[in-house]
Amino acid sequence: MTGKSDFTDEEWELLRDAPASAGMIVVAADKGGTFRETFAIAKAYTEARGEHGSSELLDALVTAGPKSKGGFHSNEELHEQGLQRLRDAASLLGQKATPQELDDYRAFVASLAEKVAEAHKEDGEQVSDKERAAMAEIAESLGASSS
Repeated sequence: MTGKSDFTDEEWELLRDAPASAGMIVVAADKGGTFRETFAIAKAYTEARGEHGSSELLDALVTAGPKSKGGFHSNEELHEQGLQRLRDAASLLGQKATPQELDDYRAFVASLAEKVAEAHKEDGEQVSDKERAAMAEIAESLGASSS
């Protein structure tokens, strides 16, 4: 099993930052619901353990909690840099973690993004087209197919 000790401090920060970046990409995808959607990021961490089985890696990430470097100057910058963090995190896990741990991480990030999208209705829709597109880009960046 892969755990925090298998990563440098910089690598660990990347793994912690990428899920929060995914959540913020969804928050920024469409107008409205910023507070509810941001709260959904933290809530997703709380609920993660019950949904994703036994994983030392996810246990350590969930215990550490969400982290986002923030400091973006625009939604476009958040979008581009966030997707790059997701690609980098998936690549890192592909090198250091088991295939199951990478799949678990992908599932965690996808679940987090979905919870954020569902936290607030936009234009009467539970999940807007823009949020669906953001979730598809997140899945693609992680090397997973979107559902």
